Amino acid sequence: MEISYNPSIALQSHQSLIIATIVTLLPLLLAVRSLLFRRPHKPNVSPPAPPAGKEETKQATPSCSCNGTSGSEAFLNGDKATPAEEDMVTADVSKVAAERQSGASMMEQLVPEITTHALSYLDYPSLCRLSMTNSLMRKAANDDNAWKALYHKDFTLEQDSITPVNGWKAYYAATRAIMNVNTEFFNIIRNRSLTAMSCFWLNADYVKCVHASGEHFSGYNAVIQSWQLAFNWEQGVDFQVRDVRARVLTDMAWVTMKTFVDMDSGPFNMTNIFEFHHGRWYLVHHHSSVMLLADADMEHQIVHG
Repeated sequence: MEISYNPSIALQSHQSLIIATIVTLLPLLLAVRSLLFRRPHKPNVSPPAPPAGKEETKQATPSCSCNGTSGSEAFLNGDKATPAEEDMVTADVSKVAAERQSGASMMEQLVPEITTHALSYLDYPSLCRLSMTNSLMRKAANDDNAWKALYHKDFTLEQDSITPVNGWKAYYAATRAIMNVNTEFFNIIRNRSLTAMSCFWLNADYVKCVHASGEHFSGYNAVIQSWQLAFNWEQGVDFQVRDVRARVLTDMAWVTMKTFVDMDSGPFNMTNIFEFHHGRWYLVHHHSSVMLLADADMEHQIVHG
């Protein structure tokens, strides 16, 4: 019997075997492929330390990637950083903080110098009002150098070498207070008010008054009687006061000045001494002397009272 070979029949008979073989080999091929392309596992070891020269070069290089993202930004975005990256982040933060602190210190040093110079052009009321604006101006307005400059401008340069116990601001206020009291003394003379003069002097047995006439009076009662006589004999005198100098201590102050009844005549040289009692200043000593011009060819003769 002759058996004929038909390829189509043979293919049909082996179709199921071919499909089963492909299904079996496909996972095997995929497994082999995954093994061939897998990256080898690197042990977590620290790289060797670079030479000294290379290390200095690395430290001088900014820690930034090509796309502009630094290591500190990657750390802040949630990526896990290595210890070296953490050190770099700490160094960056410290550097920024140091720069900011340095800038703040420069401003604190610069602003007082500028403001103190500007404040030297202000008067006493303006400086006081400025201190109530904000904390920065309050600090500047309370600067001792500003008040020292204002004192020299308003009063005298004679006391440049002294160091006030409570600072120049308090010394300026005390000097201005005694100047105002001294001005009140001349207002009382102008108004010829014996009552006001009686309250102006300290009621003590050691107070003294020397008038320009040369008469000397000691004790409160005698001093007040001398002013009563002066007010009865003379009209109210409007003194022009010049060259006022004051020195203020804790509970004592003295004021020296030149006064003119007529600017064409000679001045009266006056000294007033005050003591501080019960929250106010009282006059305890007054001395007046007049400079007379007897003749144009004669020297000035000073008559002390």
